[in-house]
Amino acid sequence: MLRNDQLDQWDRENFFHPSTHLAQFARGEAPNRIVKGGSGSHIEDRDGNRLLDAFAGLYCVNVGYGRTEIADAIAEQARELAYYHAYVGHGTEASITLSKMILDRAPDHMSKVYFGLGGSDANETNVKLIWYYNNILGRPEKKKIISRWRGYHGSGLITGSLTGLELFHKKFDLPLVQIKHTEAPYYYRRDNLDQSEAQFVQHCVDKLEEMIEREGADTIAAFIGEPVLGTGGIVPPPAGYWEAIQKVLDKHDILFVADEVVTGFGRLGSMMGSDHYGLKPDLITIAKGLTSAYAPLSGSIVGEKMWKVLEQGTDEFGAIGHGWTYSAHPIGAAAGVANLKLLDELDLISNNREVGGYLKKTMTEALGDHPNVGEVRGEGMLCAVEFVKDRDSRTFFDAGDKIGPQVAGALAESGVIGRAMPQGDILGFAPPFCLTKEEADEVVTKTVAATQKILG
Repeated sequence: MLRNDQLDQWDRENFFHPSTHLAQFARGEAPNRIVKGGSGSHIEDRDGNRLLDAFAGLYCVNVGYGRTEIADAIAEQARELAYYHAYVGHGTEASITLSKMILDRAPDHMSKVYFGLGGSDANETNVKLIWYYNNILGRPEKKKIISRWRGYHGSGLITGSLTGLELFHKKFDLPLVQIKHTEAPYYYRRDNLDQSEAQFVQHCVDKLEEMIEREGADTIAAFIGEPVLGTGGIVPPPAGYWEAIQKVLDKHDILFVADEVVTGFGRLGSMMGSDHYGLKPDLITIAKGLTSAYAPLSGSIVGEKMWKVLEQGTDEFGAIGHGWTYSAHPIGAAAGVANLKLLDELDLISNNREVGGYLKKTMTEALGDHPNVGEVRGEGMLCAVEFVKDRDSRTFFDAGDKIGPQVAGALAESGVIGRAMPQGDILGFAPPFCLTKEEADEVVTKTVAATQKILG
């Protein structure tokens, strides 16, 4: 097939790609992939290469590619009303309907949905609402937010600060002073290998209590966490972790934000990660799975306790001074409505549970005993393989060896997309929910081959 070399040239000369080595890309030293189409669990690039996308874009094309039902809903909405704002009580049928559909799927104590465009702006909204909440309650000092190391919550100023990954802080003057980080619930990477899982949970609780004591509970407004660590390594929490953490938050009157950008709407095999782990958050962040990324849309789901205080604030001080031009954009909302309907009609969360469990099981059987595989882990339609220099001593590779990126590159050459996760040699998988067992077998077989190619 004849390549469109002009497109490649324009790409390198004009397009600022996120999370990219800019100099290498501009010089042509790093590859690009120009994606043309997609269907089911596969994408196709402009050269006709068909790849099994085992990361669903960025954990987000949950219902799979090429769903005409969502495309038709977007087109119909664009023809009828492409845009209107949501300020001062304005709405559209799509945005109102989607709000109801979200709350029907959220924990019972949640009250309202504020819409944005992406997970980063939703978490910016959350922090503003938390600060507003405490100001209305006459607690102007209660403003610090506790996040976790290796958590991912966005890449803005506040949200990049909340993110506990070095890449998102380095040379950006982050994190900001209001943001504090505590222990990640990452049992495999615990410092004390003699700790049982229960002892490690207590260690995480103790570290959180120490931080609260050191900073002062009267200065700490909220704690934010993903039900399962995502970009930090696809790490499910150890048993009992969330129950123990929530007891600490309740004791010190600290709000809880569940960042469900990845886990919301089925990724763990439950509709929401909060249901999956019995969480009782005051705010829930949603995005990716809300529209399966067919259109940009995010949301902050506000709990009843917070909502009553927000109402009180507007009675005292007038209309709330927060808004995005594209909040509740009707095209995004129409995509969300169609997406959630498809999720139910095709029973994709059930398939997710079955095939996701199969993927983890077969990956563990195939690679769990490899001398350079420290752990295979996952939950629902999430799976990760962590590579180590020596599994017996749990010795990690030097970061400069780039083992994870090498394995991911070899895997892509064979026609399967996995993600080399930052801050560790970890290969991540988050396939579309429509993944079949045959496709899962292909992911595993080719991951084994890629591992053998790089590590033997």
